[in-house]
Amino acid sequence: MSRQRIEYRTKLLIFYVLWWALWAYQPWDMPDWILENILPVLFVPALIWTRKKFRFSNISYTLMLIFLCLHAIGSHYTYAEVPYEQWTATLGFSLNDIFGFTRNNFDRVVHFSFGLLLAYPVLEIFARVADTRGAWSYYFPLEWVMSLSMIYELVEWAAAETVGGDLGMAFLGSQGDVWDAHKDMGLATLGALVTVLVVAWFNVRYNRDFRKELSESVRIKHAEPLGEVKLRELKDKHGGSDEA
Repeated sequence: MSRQRIEYRTKLLIFYVLWWALWAYQPWDMPDWILENILPVLFVPALIWTRKKFRFSNISYTLMLIFLCLHAIGSHYTYAEVPYEQWTATLGFSLNDIFGFTRNNFDRVVHFSFGLLLAYPVLEIFARVADTRGAWSYYFPLEWVMSLSMIYELVEWAAAETVGGDLGMAFLGSQGDVWDAHKDMGLATLGALVTVLVVAWFNVRYNRDFRKELSESVRIKHAEPLGEVKLRELKDKHGGSDEA
């Protein structure tokens, strides 16, 4: 009897569950760990629940896994306390000294990774659900990552205000930087920009219809204006049906 082959995405899920369980053991700050893991606890089951209706590519599943693994590390220590300096010290160098950092920048790395790693799955959603083509297939994923990053910062702020105290500050992780939220959103946007540019480069190189799709995507499809013109048309149509 031949063995049943385990799907690649199932292997990724098993790996993530084991990885998550490893970093869930004795977190440095349990209340903060609980707050940090609300989104993964919602996100992963959502992926499982929608797996039959919308199956992502293996590339997308892999990128999402990497991001979730980084988040598991950050939530274990709290983002501001991830001891990457101790890890690199065992190798004989200091990341903070090399790059001139004056703070713990693990959270910055994860925000950049949010855009870098999740822009492609978002691009896949737009391409397959909204049927985006040309310029819009790159713009909308970039815009969506920016929006999600902004929403997360608002949720982070609301949660920090709600719980307050040391827990609120640990979850916020600003480390005294008044521009922390702006930098986080900027890095997420930069990461997403890198991804969409890479995808665009592949299309320029291998997609013969790339320039045609790009030109067609920005062509005006309907010359008539909307707004009051469309409202007048709808009103006339509705009035005509009443008279009939």
